[in-house]
Amino acid sequence: MTDLRDLFAFQPGSPWTFLDSSFWLFLMGVLVVSGLFQQDRHRALRHGWLLLASLLFYWKTSGWFVMILLFSTMSDHLIGHRIAKTTGESSRNRWLALSILLNLGLLFYFKYTYFLTDAWNGATGSQIIPRNWLAMGTNAALGTSWSVDRILLPVGISFYTFQTISYTVDIHRGRVKPLKRLSDFGFYVSFFPQLVAGPIVRAADFVPQILRPNPVTRATMGLAGFWILNGLLKKVLLADWIAVNFTDRIFAAPEAHSGFEMLMALYGYSLQVYADFSGYTDMAIGVALLMGYRLPQNFNSPYKADSCGNFWKRWHMSLSGWLKDYLYIPMGGNRKASWFTAISAGFLLTFVILLRPDPTFIGLTMGILLAGWVAMRRIPRFNKWVITNINIWMTMLLGGLWHGASWNFVIWGGLNGLGITVYKLWRKVSPWESKDRLWKRAVAVLLTFHFITFTRIWFRTASHTTWSSFGTNHDLAGEWHAAISVLKKLGSGTSLTVIEGVCSHFGHVFLVMALGYVVHLLPSRWKSKYRHAFVNAPLSLQLLFAIGAVSFSMAILSAGGTPFIYFQF
Repeated sequence: MTDLRDLFAFQPGSPWTFLDSSFWLFLMGVLVVSGLFQQDRHRALRHGWLLLASLLFYWKTSGWFVMILLFSTMSDHLIGHRIAKTTGESSRNRWLALSILLNLGLLFYFKYTYFLTDAWNGATGSQIIPRNWLAMGTNAALGTSWSVDRILLPVGISFYTFQTISYTVDIHRGRVKPLKRLSDFGFYVSFFPQLVAGPIVRAADFVPQILRPNPVTRATMGLAGFWILNGLLKKVLLADWIAVNFTDRIFAAPEAHSGFEMLMALYGYSLQVYADFSGYTDMAIGVALLMGYRLPQNFNSPYKADSCGNFWKRWHMSLSGWLKDYLYIPMGGNRKASWFTAISAGFLLTFVILLRPDPTFIGLTMGILLAGWVAMRRIPRFNKWVITNINIWMTMLLGGLWHGASWNFVIWGGLNGLGITVYKLWRKVSPWESKDRLWKRAVAVLLTFHFITFTRIWFRTASHTTWSSFGTNHDLAGEWHAAISVLKKLGSGTSLTVIEGVCSHFGHVFLVMALGYVVHLLPSRWKSKYRHAFVNAPLSLQLLFAIGAVSFSMAILSAGGTPFIYFQF
């Protein structure tokens, strides 16, 4: 039984998640009180209550880092009004620049300060910026027993800073008007279902709902229940069970396992990371619906994609859309390079050099860039090709770096950018690119899935997998070695006897993996039918299914679970 006092006690290293009974007790209280403020005249009270509830949720997740969230909220609320009231374009640009600098400054401090400090101290052989000095204020403010030798990463900071940036940018572009009440804007920024791991909510999509919330009907409640249970089963039955029983064991010691086990672990991890992240967003969408708010779709059967570009239109759609609208298009899209492209390239190059501050590597990098520049000057077609593709590369590389200061994340992002570029070339020369036959599309889907799964080698080996590792520095050498070990294992042969033994030992895991992929690849109309069947089913049947799903999930969780993967970003 959950002690009510635990709801208000912050415990380091044990943030609230949708898998905690404490969270559901908290949610019941939130729904009961917010139900008292359903009338439109009570909208301010409703949003004020939901803001307080969201701040309590974040306190339970990150302790005194709630002050960072409040700072971002108050500063961007003020700046949004200044942008709207200012008439001069240069003044408006300065206010917008201030918002972007404040938000990115906070993000960079918590995500990259130690990396930059270590890189500088390593390159210069000095200790101009002691690591303990950087962390003292952070941990002293927290008042916890956490180690002072590292800066702790506030959960969700990457997501809510992107939301506040989109708010001020959209005001600057004239797409939305600033919210009058600070409580309304605070509610938009901190809305707890999606606060810590997305989806990233655009102001243009959510502000209208703040001004006029959707009514909560019987059908809405049924749909909310479906998404919550759907996400729960994805997370527990697929993501956690596959991780605990198979993939975590293989990736923990790649050298000790066969190439076949490594290949199956990659297939398992592709399903795991999808089920984990989409499971969280499914539950977030369901919880938000219980209060009458609609969050954007974040996944659309991504492993049905028939190209790398199509994959990124289906995977983490809120981040992909954000990067497209606020990074790729401002850089010039596929039309041209711009000064923003140059700034992004310089920033990225600086990080790459700091990842490996070796004179030989720096000289080689500069030599390649110089050769490319000369080729662009002398070969017009090559120049045009680079200009029309460079913004894709910058976006994907920066997207990789957004996940963390690691070579492996940069390589992962670069490979995805390369995949998009290669497909664009292939589309021009392919005799059957139109995919007018089912087998052509099937081949394209299969190739895309295997390419995306191949890139997961670098994503998985750079990801933190336990609560205790969240917020710690990336072990650049260890992560690189782990990725190389996986590649070597994939290239090694496996005897038929070993394959039979692996299938016999992990057959139950492979069966669940196969089931997961089959459900994922079902036609969308089939999924829509069983979703509507649940929504329209009698309440007694819905409750019966819910009890069965929760009981089944608790039984699996009793054997062990894993953190939500995207909490670390």
